[in-house]
Amino acid sequence: MVTYRYLGNSGLKISEITYGNWLTHGSQVENDTAKACVRAALDAGITSFDTADVYANTAAETVLGEALRGQRRESLELFTKVYWPTGPKGPNDSGLSRKHILESINGSLRRLGTDYVDLYQAHRYDTETPLDETMQAFADVVRQGKALYIGVSEWTADQIRAGHALAEQLGFQLISNQPQYSMLWRVIEPEVVPTSAELGVSQIVWSPVAQGILTGKYLPGAPLPAGSRATDARGGADMIGRFFRIPGILERVQLLTPVANELGLTLAQLAVAWVLQNDNVAAAIIGASRPEQVQENVRASGVTIPIELLARVDEALGDTVVRDASMTATTAPTSRPS
Repeated sequence: MVTYRYLGNSGLKISEITYGNWLTHGSQVENDTAKACVRAALDAGITSFDTADVYANTAAETVLGEALRGQRRESLELFTKVYWPTGPKGPNDSGLSRKHILESINGSLRRLGTDYVDLYQAHRYDTETPLDETMQAFADVVRQGKALYIGVSEWTADQIRAGHALAEQLGFQLISNQPQYSMLWRVIEPEVVPTSAELGVSQIVWSPVAQGILTGKYLPGAPLPAGSRATDARGGADMIGRFFRIPGILERVQLLTPVANELGLTLAQLAVAWVLQNDNVAAAIIGASRPEQVQENVRASGVTIPIELLARVDEALGDTVVRDASMTATTAPTSRPS
């Protein structure tokens, strides 16, 4: 069963394995399968569920809401996000303006079938909206009881610091950041993690298995597995492509097998357990296209990896690891998307 951690400097506990439905619900998997995956998550003790209005252009929120219908609301932690374009993609259908935030939270609550979300997250930083406008809108969302806490996603250390200061002035808590983080993608370690730890902000990390690369199912020189994310033309192949471009990465991943074997884990479980060794990480988000994947990944909860095995992970992956702190900023949008 899954264990639980506090989120940031708050009293909110979340499941350290969090179920996310990016690239799955309303897109890659049928609704019945999506609901079966949610049931598997609940059966494993997962109480935290992450989605976003942009996932499948709002359909993912609807599917998640339907899958959770009938569950005791107080026993769940629901996370959603705002920023990317939704709907007809008009001039105000994206970003973090007051208008878009206040309209988007109402849409998300309607689709999720709830009166509030536990965590409402800025899905990216909006370079075209004054930060004080954004944070004031989030403050109003909290005061209206539509969100209990506020988080961000893929913000730089400086952006987190500025947002946290405004949140304190406005009387609400900024408690989380949701970045990409894995054995192969460690760009948050030099700046984002130390700043967040200082401010009482936790990481809820996505793609802990590096879009599937760290599962070991992609073998050097072998054809891509049928039905895998790397063969998905609806977005999955684009996301995983950056890892395939790293020379020698598939060979390096196979070197992790002895480490996983010593811990009695699969490579996927090792990858999820690895991100949870970081004290600033409150949860790892997992996705699933089959209930068995949920059941497999939750076995990473509660695992402690000895220091000597962590060192062997670093040795195995070598220079395939991306550590450049500037990547958080350089991979972010420079203007509001449309």
